[in-house]
Amino acid sequence: MAAPSQDLNRFLELLPHRYPFLLLDRVLEQTPDHVLTLKNVTINEPFFTGHFPGLPVMPGVLIIEALAQSAAVLALSIIGERRSVFMLTGIDKARLRRRVVPGDQLKMEVRLLKHHHPLWKMRGEARVEGELAAEAELSAMEVEGQLP
Repeated sequence: MAAPSQDLNRFLELLPHRYPFLLLDRVLEQTPDHVLTLKNVTINEPFFTGHFPGLPVMPGVLIIEALAQSAAVLALSIIGERRSVFMLTGIDKARLRRRVVPGDQLKMEVRLLKHHHPLWKMRGEARVEGELAAEAELSAMEVEGQLP
């Protein structure tokens, strides 16, 4: 397993996202068809200012985005060094099961369902302490040559 700073540098190389929209902190496990990532949810997250004052809850759409970023890490690791960006094209069977609050560690597992260049289909689950927080099937399209 890579050190956290190596993970951050790797994300910055693979993903076009930057703070405050980079929603991954670490890769915990990776195989050719699955990835397990971690997001440490802290009270310092900018979205907690307004969602919701006095009752901070991570927006469900951002949990789905964190799953999509995890899916992009898996896909980019499969295709190798090619400079591509992944555009989310679909979210199916999405369910939000539990609140995610400051202090939680959100673990996201994404599994490859199918890949036929340039289209990808993956299934993601986000958990806190083993309890399912969110799940979705994600579709994406690989777009080459879009990164600076």
